[in-house]
Amino acid sequence: MGSTSGENENNGTAGVGRRDLIRRSAALGLISVPTMSFLSACASGGGSDDNSSGNDQGKTSKSNPFGAKKGTKLDVVIFKGGYGDDYAKAWEADFAKNPGITSTHTGTQEITGKLQPRFNAGNPPDIVDDSGAQQIKVDVLYKNGQLLDLAPVLDAPSVDDPSKKVRDMLIPGTLDPGIQEGKVVALNYIYTVWGLWYSGKLFKDKGWEPPKTWDDFIKVCQAAKKDGIGGLAHQGKYPYYINVAIMDMIAKKGGLDAVKAIDNLDPKAFVGSAAAQAGVEAIYEVVEKGLLMPGTNGLTHTESQTRWNQYKAAFITCGSWLENEQLKQTPADFDMKFLPMPLLPGSKMPFEAIRAGSGEPFIIPAKAKNLPGAKEFMRHMLSKEWSTLFAKEANSLTILKDGVDASVKLRPGTQSTVEASKAAGDNTFRYLYPDWYSEMDTAIQNASNELMAKRIQPKEWLKRCQAAVDKQAKDPASKKNRHE
Repeated sequence: MGSTSGENENNGTAGVGRRDLIRRSAALGLISVPTMSFLSACASGGGSDDNSSGNDQGKTSKSNPFGAKKGTKLDVVIFKGGYGDDYAKAWEADFAKNPGITSTHTGTQEITGKLQPRFNAGNPPDIVDDSGAQQIKVDVLYKNGQLLDLAPVLDAPSVDDPSKKVRDMLIPGTLDPGIQEGKVVALNYIYTVWGLWYSGKLFKDKGWEPPKTWDDFIKVCQAAKKDGIGGLAHQGKYPYYINVAIMDMIAKKGGLDAVKAIDNLDPKAFVGSAAAQAGVEAIYEVVEKGLLMPGTNGLTHTESQTRWNQYKAAFITCGSWLENEQLKQTPADFDMKFLPMPLLPGSKMPFEAIRAGSGEPFIIPAKAKNLPGAKEFMRHMLSKEWSTLFAKEANSLTILKDGVDASVKLRPGTQSTVEASKAAGDNTFRYLYPDWYSEMDTAIQNASNELMAKRIQPKEWLKRCQAAVDKQAKDPASKKNRHE
């Protein structure tokens, strides 16, 4: 989830307005709300895998495997959230030069509002960044036959090395969140890590050490409170964010077995799970001891994040889009840092373990008019040149192995995620249920919202989450998804 921002929408034609970009380091060798009511109304009826007009089909060749035709047009819709949309404008400007396809660009946060009528009318865009709080859920689009199987793109020759397939150039495991019933129908393009964030300057000024254990985390929050600072901030109006903390505590306490139990709809995924109980009770300790940033439960993501940038809280939970989303609000000497979730006693994962993987799903609608152009556009997205453009414009990494030019220097927060990823090594995890079961995800988020407001206790949270799992397990289609 690339989050949302308070920026205005920007509809216009392709063009590049590049910011003067931040220096970047060569450390990239590493890269080796819940509003369910609209979802059921979304997307009626599907289409074939080849809906392109004959006028958009050119000759195929080794360098043009889909026959993208010069002089045609592409309809591109980008979620303008934490990553903005300048990167997409840069891509579109390059695509206008080669292969000579111009784009109609829409940058918006209103993905559902703008696109649901178009899907329903059989007139969707050619390519969509389907992200944010108003995302049209991928599983809903898939069930309605609205998504193209992306296998032809992934099996096409890589732009950078035509002797290899595109899929062989990607970080292992990053295609998994876009899989529905064995098909990759969404390309989660951005390599993301999730966890806690803090200000290096604030910690240095206060003499605090970044905590590795939950007990030490609580001590820092208590020290902050004594100084008139909140301990933990979260983006209260969007419980997706506090679920980063709760679900990661469960994962690190119980290991991958706890993660798979939830993804695979185990009858003891929550109720009867010692890891789930310990994880939610830990977060509730912050609530009970009054260590939340005052008012955080009623704030939007940008409101909470801005107050955190103003040193009104020691920690905040978020994904790695945070730094780019807060560029204008972050003091120059803030020194943003990423921190893995601290450990509870007896945790099966090490402190360095992090939730990491791909986010920001891009889709090609099955009824896109310019399918050859859309497929070629996505193939170019997975080239080093376009991956580097993304890093420059959005201050973040993509799923392409070694996907950013060595001349690029990252900002402090993003650089800290690179270092955290290196430290984690193979100790990464990722929940798949939000991509597979959006209704269940919403139910868990709603329970967390009640928990943080002290309207329910951990025992009731576990009960509500288990009920959501049990309900999802009754859907025969859920048998086709398995987290191995």
